[in-house]
Amino acid sequence: MTSNEQRAIPYTAPRILGDQAAFWEAAKEGRFLIRRCLDCARTHWFPRSLCPFCMGETAWEQASGRGEIYTYSITRKALPQPFVIAIVTLDEGPRMMTHIVDCDPESVRIGQKVALVFKASEGDGPPLPMFKPVNISS
Repeated sequence: MTSNEQRAIPYTAPRILGDQAAFWEAAKEGRFLIRRCLDCARTHWFPRSLCPFCMGETAWEQASGRGEIYTYSITRKALPQPFVIAIVTLDEGPRMMTHIVDCDPESVRIGQKVALVFKASEGDGPPLPMFKPVNISS
């Protein structure tokens, strides 16, 4: 499968809730934000204003956009072409569900290093954070 075929997948634009607006505005600028607790200092995903670990207040911070595939599944029947849904462990610690794109789905492996890419969503929606494999030798 070529990366052009994967780009043909129509990604639904997210519903933007009030406390997530900063995340989606940053995505429009090509920046990936996560939340860090001001009390316990832990990062988490999905972004929310209260820490899921200690219920402390959180603040946005720039994330590296790097991670490693924790687990994945290749979905072969939902669309005309297969695609990869994965859980990626971000370098900052939290895990997030995402798509692995711009690669042959059969080449994806647990433990593989990945880097953030943003993919357009339908209509005038913000771009969506996804990941592509990183060539470690380069």
